[in-house]
Amino acid sequence: MKRYLAIPEYYDAENEGRSMLQQDVPFFLGQLQKRRQDVLELAAGTARAAIPIAQAGHRVVGIDYDARMIEIARRKRDAVGLVDEQLRLLRGDMLGLRVSGRFDWICIFFNTFLAFTTLEEQDRVLQSVRRHLKPNGRFWLDVFQPNLALLATEISTGLDASAFYVPRYERTVFMTTDIRRDPSRQVQRVTFHYKWFDADGSEKHQRRDFDMTFIFPRELQILLERNGLVIERLFGNYDGTSLGPDSPRMIARCKRA
Repeated sequence: MKRYLAIPEYYDAENEGRSMLQQDVPFFLGQLQKRRQDVLELAAGTARAAIPIAQAGHRVVGIDYDARMIEIARRKRDAVGLVDEQLRLLRGDMLGLRVSGRFDWICIFFNTFLAFTTLEEQDRVLQSVRRHLKPNGRFWLDVFQPNLALLATEISTGLDASAFYVPRYERTVFMTTDIRRDPSRQVQRVTFHYKWFDADGSEKHQRRDFDMTFIFPRELQILLERNGLVIERLFGNYDGTSLGPDSPRMIARCKRA
């Protein structure tokens, strides 16, 4: 299976227009107690979520396996005046997670858990989560609910066409997404296509390929419970509604069994 590896300089710009990324962190913060919480974010990336959580007064540790993403996250943290005691950013892999201390909350945002496409990998991640939770701690997992109509389509091309500007390269990039689905393996190969034009008008291309799984609600419940985690609430979107047949998201707030 091929793991997602972002183009770090593109990441914030290419995701800036996604409405869900303007809603997920405020909804999460609404679940936290007002007193300071110890929060561990897994796959923190460029600290899109970790920074506002720390700014809300919580003590945050963010983990990501890509050193270049962590470097950008640290620059962003420093630029807004947060210090290491408020937001600590570390390089690490969820599959072999080792962080000192335990946490009130552990969170995985933005479909990231679906990058672990085998049961063995998913179990390893969830067992690490349970080990790092305080006895009364909570685990927050946010993934999409599978759309059966889309799953019935083997190949989708040209999805989510967008354009974004990358200041570092003074470049406007055009982006589309292709997806090839294999229901028999419960895996989909996602390809991000990037296109831009150099100063002389030459057309340039980049791409990123990676695999994702998809998980159904009952499957999610079984997977969590076999790793010592129990769903307290299962939301269907960032407005707090419960999961229904047409809900776009599966947002699980869990506790230790």
